[in-house]
This record gives sequence, structure tokens and C-alpha cells, in this order.
Amino acid sequence: MGAHSTLFFSALLASPAVFAQTTFLWDQLAPSADLDWVTCYSRFQCTRLEVPLDYSDASVGTADLAVIRLPANVSKSEYRGPLLFNPGGPGGSGVDTLVQAGPSLQLVFGSEYDIVSFDPRGVSYSTPVAAFFQTDAERALWNAGSLPASLNASSDALPFNWARGKLLGQLAAQRDTSGILKYMTTDNVARDMLLITQKFGFEKLQYYGLSYGTVLGATFATLFPDKIERILIDGVLDADAWFNTNLTIEATDTDKVLQSFFDGCAAAGPELCAFYEPTAAGVADRLTALTESVRTHPVAAITPVGYGIVDYSFLRQALFTSFYVPYMLFGPIAQGLAALENGNGSILLSIVQQPAFECDCSNDTVPFHLNNGEAVFAVQCGDGSKVTDTLEELRAWYDNAAKTSKFVEFLVGSNRVSCAGWQVYRDDRFEGPVAAANTSFPLLLLTTSADPVAPSAAALKTLAGFPGSAIFTQDSPGHTSMTAPSLCTSTYFRQYFQNGTLPASGTVCAADITLFGAPAPSRRDALSAEEEELLAALKVISEAVRPVITSKRIN
Repeated sequence: MGAHSTLFFSALLASPAVFAQTTFLWDQLAPSADLDWVTCYSRFQCTRLEVPLDYSDASVGTADLAVIRLPANVSKSEYRGPLLFNPGGPGGSGVDTLVQAGPSLQLVFGSEYDIVSFDPRGVSYSTPVAAFFQTDAERALWNAGSLPASLNASSDALPFNWARGKLLGQLAAQRDTSGILKYMTTDNVARDMLLITQKFGFEKLQYYGLSYGTVLGATFATLFPDKIERILIDGVLDADAWFNTNLTIEATDTDKVLQSFFDGCAAAGPELCAFYEPTAAGVADRLTALTESVRTHPVAAITPVGYGIVDYSFLRQALFTSFYVPYMLFGPIAQGLAALENGNGSILLSIVQQPAFECDCSNDTVPFHLNNGEAVFAVQCGDGSKVTDTLEELRAWYDNAAKTSKFVEFLVGSNRVSCAGWQVYRDDRFEGPVAAANTSFPLLLLTTSADPVAPSAAALKTLAGFPGSAIFTQDSPGHTSMTAPSLCTSTYFRQYFQNGTLPASGTVCAADITLFGAPAPSRRDALSAEEEELLAALKVISEAVRPVITSKRIN
């Protein structure tokens, strides 16, 4: 949602956004009704595509989508058209992600495809942008006042965040001078994807979507069941829950990821896990004691790039962030927890800290490029059913949802609470149900064995809505398969796109990586050069999508 749009809109612990290091200026590229490609980012091609703001009323005007492709590298007779990629969010920049991961994605899926991505309407380089704040400095001040973040941190945490949701909703409505907000809905982005495909000269979509990109893919399949060539969705959310602004189901497996931290640390040993205890229960007890200690005695911390307070909310947010990418963050998190026991919060702070804000008044060529926070709020709230609960009703709703997971405040509660003040809706927006009795080609779904925000229950519910489609599992904790490279998984991806092969029922793939850097089980045969290259590519993709699927703040 990657991050997932279900993440708390005011949380402070986002990973820094990865942006394309280039002098390419999107605002100097003239929009066109066609795909007028120009060279960009050295090996890519870019265009700004005009799309209708409202597909049912052309008089409303247009938006300009930033579209990028890595061209196929085959003969004309072998060319198989565009393969669209959405890294999640909503609000993630497809442009920036593809600049980093494009060649690696092409290695996975095949050089016969143009690997294509885009910034959805209102996002990043696409215009007009969704912006609730007039300057970057104003946005930074908003972020600085976003605590308390954890809805169970104190008795006033939920009312505080409910009020902030009301405030942000009012700001959004008052400052929507371009009128973009009500047209940023997922159904419109699905229509944009069909238009992009058609501009390439193809009538059926080829698509790979992660996290929130699974809602987008499933919505497309519902609206255009006869326009599917291939749709692969990875880290599958319950799209009906998304449109109902009730994401309780998404927290179903969250605590499984926490358990994988306990189990993995105990198995890894003290040299690999600094928070080691001989048993998983011992690790759990140690974390409980530390959490209660920090609740009553927060720790001040200074790092080379800033400073902060490691309190109860910060600790829980840091843990929850690590659930998305456990293979990357469990080791550092364990080091930070061990140091925190000794009064040193700097390690934990440095893992998830963003550099302090500095005003750059000269950097105004593309205003609000990194506006993923505003986009998260606009899409998740504008898509969903209007929240009319009173504060008392929300508290009762949250208390019930909290039975699903120990960390539900960062997912279910935040979504519904933060959208309580949203005011901008399009009356004819798509609201579900997400299903299609017949599709022109089966969808392929992938779930991990323990996804903190996209559980297997959500994937199975989605599967039931598309008869004839298939699902398989990657045996790894974390959000989407791309957080844990797997040669097995990538093989099924390629087979699906190359020849339409679906995995057999019950297929499970292992990850080619271990928690805490523990030694991997020995293989019967050494990896080939091609497999080594593919694993390296999968790691590049993992790095590229990480900021999108873990981002939580108004950037």
C-alpha cells in the first residue's frame, strides 16, 4: 500500500524517498495527446500524456501524466508491447522507481517488453499535483506536530489524530484550487492505464502491481474484464475493504511478522541478533520489558543528521516499519533495541530518521515533487466510503479492530480515523464490489506467508472474485515478494508473462535470503551465472520499491 496508503498519514518514520538523480525537467516537456517520447535519464524515454480528468465529461479538462519506459531490446517481430508497473502507494512515483529498477524488472520479465511506469494523476511529476500545503516549510511544520502517532499511546491519542484528520481534510478542500482531488480515484487511474496501453497500439493490459498497485490491478480487472492480457498482483490487499474504509482484514497477519522476529532472533544466535535470547518467548519478554520502560522513560537521542525522542510511539513505529522489510531491517532493529536498553536511542533513531528539513528556495522547478503524503490521503480517503462516525463510535470501532493485531493502530485505525475529516468526493466514483465472473485472461496473485498489511486472507478473498485465476505463496515475512528475493517466485512471474502458465494449486516458493543474515541452507548445486545475475536484479528491485511501500508521512 505500499506505502502503502493504509499507513498513518501523520507518522514520522518514513524511509527517505528515492528520487531520480537527474537534471531532466518534466515541466519543460510539452504535454501531448500521444506518446511523444524523448530521451531521459540516459537510457529511458519519457512523455507527458494528456488524459481526461473526468472520463464521463471531457469539458472538465485534462491532467498530464508523467510516463516513462525502458524500451524493449528485441526485433519488431519479437516485441510484445508495454508491461505497466505500479510500485504501490498510493502516491509512489512510478517514474523514480522505474529509473532505479527498470533494467532489473526487464531482466525478470523479458526484454520483449517495454517496461513502463507512470506517476498517477496528482502524484509527483504528473500535473496538477495534490498539495495541501503552500510551501515545503509548511509541510515540514505539519510533520513536526504529528505526534502522538500510536493510537494506544495515551487516552488523548485517538482524539488528537481524529482532530488532525479533520484539520487536514479542511485544508485539502480549501486548497484544492486545481480541482484535482476528486479525480485522483483508483477507477480513474485504471482508466488511465487502459488509455496508456491503447496509445501503445494494444487493446489489452499487461501489468505488474505491488501493494496498493494490487487494488489498482483488481479494480482494472473489474472495470475491464475483457481487456486483460496479463495482470500480476503481489502483496494483495482486500480491495473491497479499501473502498469501504474498513481495513481490519489487512491486519490479520501482522503479528505473524512480529513472531518471525522473535523466532528468527532466537535461531540466529547472539552474533547475528543483538537482541538475542535462547528462546523466542525470551525475546518477546525482553521486548515487552523494553517497551514498558520506554513508555515511562523516553530516551533522548542525537545522530549525525539530527535528533529526536525515542518514546513508546517511536519504538512501535520503528518495529512496524521493520515488518515491511524484515530481511533488511530486523538486524539493525535488534541492534537498536539492545542499545536502547542501555539508554542509547541513537542507533534506533538513525535507522528510520529523515534528515532535518532545510529550506531550498531555489528548487522550485517541479513544485511538490515528493508529495506522496498528500496523495496517500487523497486517494485512500477519496476512494473510500465517507466516514460519518462520531469520535465515540470511532473509539468503539478501533477497540474492536485492535483485537486483530497488536499493531492495528498503524493500519486499520489510522485509515478510518485519518479519513474522518475528508470532504472531497466524486459522486460517480467506483466503490466496488471488486470482482468479475469472466476475464479475458486469468489473474495471477502472490501472497507472502506473513505480510504485515496484505494477509493471505485478503488475497484469497480477492481470488474468489475472479474465477479461474491462480494464487501462490512465497514463504517469507514482509510486504510483497520483492522484499525477499526468490528465484522460484521470479520463475513463475516470467512463465506467466511469457506463455501464460499458472502455478499449480498450493505452490509455495522459498526466499533466497535469510533473516538476520543467518547461513542459508546448502543447495545441491551452485548458482549459475544467470541465477546470480537474476538475484542481484531482484535485490535492486527490492531497494527501489522499499521507500514506496514503507513511506508514511506527508513528504
